[in-house]
Amino acid sequence: METPETTAGKNGPAAKDVSLKSMIISAVWIGGMSLAKAFWGLVTEKAFGLTMDEIVLSGIIMATVFSPVYLSIILDKIKDIKIG
Repeated sequence: METPETTAGKNGPAAKDVSLKSMIISAVWIGGMSLAKAFWGLVTEKAFGLTMDEIVLSGIIMATVFSPVYLSIILDKIKDIKIG
């Protein structure tokens, strides 16, 4: 019997890989935008367009969009442990 983990390699990327990549992208987004905001004053006199709250919130939202996929994997493993 084939599980979703074994068939994922045949059909495309696994859900776990997609979730991990989205979390990495959101961390890079937060870090990059924070650095851009920190050094923005050296480049121009104008204020940076985003506040730190907006930068962090947008990064969290990007990671949250894919967290149900990652959460479903964890819940499936818990169900498998309880069943057998």
